[in-house]
Amino acid sequence: MSLRFPEPITKTLNWRSYSPSPSRRLQISPVGVSYSTLPFAKDRASGAGDGLRMLEDFDPTIPLPEALTPPSSWYTDPSFLALEFERVFFRGWQVVGYIEQVKSPNDFFTGRLGNVDFVVCRDASGELHAFHNVCRHHASILASGSGQRSCFECPYHGWTYGLDGQLLRATRITGIKNFNKNDFGLLPLNVASWGPFVLINVDKNMAIKQKVSSEVVGNDWLGSASQILSANGIDTSLEYVCRRKYTIECNWKVFCDNYLDGGYHVVYAHGGLASGLKLDSYTTRIYEKVSIQSCESAPAESNDLDRLGSKALYAFVYPNFMINRYGPWMDTNLALPLGPNKCHVIFDYFLDSSMLNDEEFIDRSLKDSETVQMEDITLCEGVQKGLESPAYCSGRYAPSIEMAMHHFHCLHHACLRDE
Repeated sequence: MSLRFPEPITKTLNWRSYSPSPSRRLQISPVGVSYSTLPFAKDRASGAGDGLRMLEDFDPTIPLPEALTPPSSWYTDPSFLALEFERVFFRGWQVVGYIEQVKSPNDFFTGRLGNVDFVVCRDASGELHAFHNVCRHHASILASGSGQRSCFECPYHGWTYGLDGQLLRATRITGIKNFNKNDFGLLPLNVASWGPFVLINVDKNMAIKQKVSSEVVGNDWLGSASQILSANGIDTSLEYVCRRKYTIECNWKVFCDNYLDGGYHVVYAHGGLASGLKLDSYTTRIYEKVSIQSCESAPAESNDLDRLGSKALYAFVYPNFMINRYGPWMDTNLALPLGPNKCHVIFDYFLDSSMLNDEEFIDRSLKDSETVQMEDITLCEGVQKGLESPAYCSGRYAPSIEMAMHHFHCLHHACLRDE
C-alpha cells in the first residue's frame, strides 16, 4: 500500500484563534426532541466547575519544546471525566460500529456511551436509524446485543416499536387519558456513515435530522483528513473479520497517549513489532481533528506475505478513535471511558478480500496483533498507577516525536473550554 499525503490540505490548528461554536440546549417533549436539555444532561455544575479548574493546569499556548503535559488530575478525577462526557463525548460525531453490522434491512446493534444507551438499525425500506434504547413507558432498556428484528418489543411490559421508531403497540392501557401513541415513539439520534464506519451524534447543539450525509459527517468529523484517509485505503472495500474487546485499568486518555507517542515506546516495549518496522522513517502529520503517523516496514524475513506490508498508517481521530492501515489489513481501536481509571477498548479487524481464505495468515496476524495489545495493556496500566501516585503531577514531551500527543491535549483543552 502506497501512502499518499497531499500537502496543500495539511493544516495545523491555531489554538489562539480556536473559536468553538456557540452553545444551545435541547429539550425532550412527548413528541420528540427540541432545544433545551437532553434526558442524560443532568445538572453537573459542581463537577464541571472542578473539572474546569483542572483545565487551568495545562497551557496549550506554550510551544511544544517548553510545554508540560496535562496534570495527573486529568486522568484520575471523576469530575474531570464528567466534564469530558458533557463537552466531548456528548457533542460531535462518535464512532459506534461498522456498516457491516447494519448491512441488511432489519439489522440492528446496540451500545452505550456514558449513560446514553442507543440502538442503531436499518428498517425494512433500507433507511438507517439511531434511537435512545429506552422504552417510553417505564424506561426499560429495549434491545440488547445485535442481530435482526422486524420490531423492538420491550421485555418489561411489551410495548412494541417499529425500526423507524414509531410506537406500534402499547399493551393494557385501557382507560388511559390524554395519550396519543404518535407522541411516544423512540427518541431519535442523529446517525451517519463514513466509509466502513457508523457514527451517532448526541450533541445538544444539533437539530435532529436522523440521517446525515457522509460528506457532511466527513467534513465535520475528519476535516481535510477525510480526503487523505479515503485515498489511503480507509474505505468499504475491505471485508470484516472479527472483533476483540479489552477492559483496561487505565483512563481512556492513557490508551490514546500511548498510541500518539510517535513510536517512542515501540523499540522498548514491542520487540516483535519493532523488528518489522523502520522506526527511523516514522513521520507525523497534524490536521484539524486528526493526526496521522506513518512508518515504512522492514523487509520480511521470509517469502511469506508480511501482515505489515510495505508501509503502515496510524490515524487518530479525536477524541477516541484509531485507524490502523497496513498491508492487506485495517484494524480500528475505539477507547470508551468506564470511569476515571478504567476503559473499554474495542478492536475491529478488516482484511482484503483476496486473503479471506488464508486461515493460517489470518491466525498468525491476529496472534501478532494480540501480542502487541497485551504489551500495551501492561504499559497503560503501569502508567495509570504512576498517575495516581503522589510522586507525579506533570511530565514533558519529546518535541521531535510526540507532536500528535500534544495536538490531542491541546484540542481536548479547547473542546473542554467550550460551554
